[in-house]
Amino acid sequence: MNMDTASTSFMLLATSLVMFMTPGLAFFYGGLVGRKHVLTIMFQSFVSLGITTMLWFAFGFSMCFSGTVNNGDHFGIIGNFDLMFLNGINLCDPSPLNPGVPIYVFVAYQMMFAIITPALITGAFANRVRFSAYVIFLVMWQILVYFPFVHMVWGGGLLSYWGVKDFAGGIVVHTTAGFAALASVIFIGKRRVRDKGMHSIPLVALGTGILWFGWYGFNAGSEFAVDPITTTAFINTDLAASFAGPTWLLLDWFFARKPKLLGFLTGSVAGLACITPAAGYVTPQSAVMIGTIASVACYTAVHFKNKAGIDDALDVFGIHGIGGLLGVILLGVLGSSSVTFPGRDPLQLTSGLIEGNLHFFLIETSAVLITAAYAFFFTLIMLNIINKVTDVKVTEREENEGLDEGQHGESAYL
Repeated sequence: MNMDTASTSFMLLATSLVMFMTPGLAFFYGGLVGRKHVLTIMFQSFVSLGITTMLWFAFGFSMCFSGTVNNGDHFGIIGNFDLMFLNGINLCDPSPLNPGVPIYVFVAYQMMFAIITPALITGAFANRVRFSAYVIFLVMWQILVYFPFVHMVWGGGLLSYWGVKDFAGGIVVHTTAGFAALASVIFIGKRRVRDKGMHSIPLVALGTGILWFGWYGFNAGSEFAVDPITTTAFINTDLAASFAGPTWLLLDWFFARKPKLLGFLTGSVAGLACITPAAGYVTPQSAVMIGTIASVACYTAVHFKNKAGIDDALDVFGIHGIGGLLGVILLGVLGSSSVTFPGRDPLQLTSGLIEGNLHFFLIETSAVLITAAYAFFFTLIMLNIINKVTDVKVTEREENEGLDEGQHGESAYL
């Protein structure tokens, strides 16, 4: 292969940035919970770095990117096991998205997405889940939810055949994780012990900064090349977050009478989640709209969640579920054929409802609703199965003592 040094170097950097997001998520979630639970929720993020990597190497990559993409069967939901343990992949093989980048870079980049996605879910059931049950959940959820949607959207499977677009994971990452989070909260139930929560806003701010920084690799890297779309996705990512944060801040300021740092941070993450599926398909002007709309929609979702008494501890459903779903729908509305450059693959162009393409809008909306329903119901089924093997929820005594001591025999603070 003739290696594109610039694109390969950029993609190695982007891969590292996406990896860095998982520790960032650990800090973000760690600051939001009480002092007695901070290590537990951070551990749930970090353990995915190891377990998901093992799954990805053993069979995950093969399940996602083999099968239908190779044999022309466009109705596949999951791949096969031809590439288990990276068997048959050679050092100099080109990646499927860019022949100038080695395939090992593609393997690693996609693996980082797989690592962070189940970790997102953990914020919903904070302070309530046994570590052993979570490990089983992590493995089962990857196999039964995440891997199929990667294959269907990015691996040449069914949704790809329909014409579904998802630039960096609005369907594959945020919708699957957000609606799995809602199912988890409904199954596990509320916390028995009132938790003061949010023991360190500085930790939340640190985590948000890392996530925002890493998101440039998450979105801009999804072009898998260095070209004008890369820079468009980069600036769209920043614009959406930068408009979403102040929008949430203003909402907080109006309703709570005080401007809150936590509101700004939460709004920024909502904007980042919402722009993800559209980052390389919309104009910067549309990215501003997406970030602003995302903040209002996610703020409203969190408000109604609280009114309904649903104990989604860290608002995973309200931020990632609603943000991801809304981002895909808005892509169907705002997708623009003007976001292109000479030589771009015509199959990568999008034209949304505003440009008169009702078909694309309906495809995107249908796909994200199917994804939400699938992730929700399969997660409920998995949790029921896991609960027959080992109790999913900790005892009231452990919850009161704190999961750091009760589950791990460790403490974050003396």
